[in-house]
Amino acid sequence: MPITIADVAARAKVSKTTVSRVLNGKGELDESTAARVRAVIEELGYVPSSRAVGLARGRTRVVGMLVPSLTWPWIGEVIQGAVDVLETERYGLLLFTCNRGEESMRQFGAQVSAKSFDGLLVIEPEGTLDYIATLHRRGLPVVLIDDRDQTSGEIPSVGTTNHDGAGAAARHLLRIGRRSPLVITGPERFGCTLQRNAGFAAVFADAGLPIPAERTWLGDFTVACGAEAVQTALDSGVEFDAVFAHNDLSALGAMQALMDAGRRIPQDVAVVGFDDIPTAAHTQPPLSTVHQPLREMGEAAARTLLAHFEGTPLPNRPTVIPASFVTRGSTVAPTE
Repeated sequence: MPITIADVAARAKVSKTTVSRVLNGKGELDESTAARVRAVIEELGYVPSSRAVGLARGRTRVVGMLVPSLTWPWIGEVIQGAVDVLETERYGLLLFTCNRGEESMRQFGAQVSAKSFDGLLVIEPEGTLDYIATLHRRGLPVVLIDDRDQTSGEIPSVGTTNHDGAGAAARHLLRIGRRSPLVITGPERFGCTLQRNAGFAAVFADAGLPIPAERTWLGDFTVACGAEAVQTALDSGVEFDAVFAHNDLSALGAMQALMDAGRRIPQDVAVVGFDDIPTAAHTQPPLSTVHQPLREMGEAAARTLLAHFEGTPLPNRPTVIPASFVTRGSTVAPTE
């Protein structure tokens, strides 16, 4: 049977409260009593629960993280960035998903009520922002990662330059002579979709090449929507010499539909994505894309939370880490 605090107290002939004070360094104790308790702890090989000690000190040294699902291809990079920072500082991570909808959120809420973690990192599951904001207002330190809904600074956030990243993609396509892009967007309710649309469209408009409605397809960040957009454009006779997809999954679907239709990439149609998920470098041809600093975003969010635990106020404006453009074979052929 594992040794408990009660066993230590009985052997040392003190109360459990006295043992707890020795473990936590709290309260005034007679030195001989404290020494006797420490000797019994060593003799019995008692190892206190780190969670119990943390709660006694007012700190669990655990950070919670709420994400929509682990199946999203870029979420692993963000989590890894956060974990790298937390483990270095000897914090644990308690991970929650919303795979089971309301049941998942009830379980998450129970852990919030139990004060199982000191603060929360969030990649916002759809429809939870009001609840997260309420938790933050009630005193739970929260940092959003990839603030898709643009919360006007109420909750500290870490994001990237969606507008500028899309603009970089547009300038690249113009440099290689592409004048008629098909744009496959993300869901229009997301702030990142609005920013990517605006950044890309502005560059083409400044070049005297505004993008007409028939070359803009409202997507949902899936492979299927990318394929459907391209197939519909081809069937409708819409002329395009490039595709800009708001994420890499949509771009992968677009590439497959183009190849199925006998279109060469990039000779006939250049393709650009957004995210730079690991798969992007291994498609045929490799996908040119806007690199989101996903791991760096996770690291920055974790550092922000840990700094707050040490007394630094949470920032009242977003932390923005620049995106960058990565050129690969889907826009520039090896001979070019």
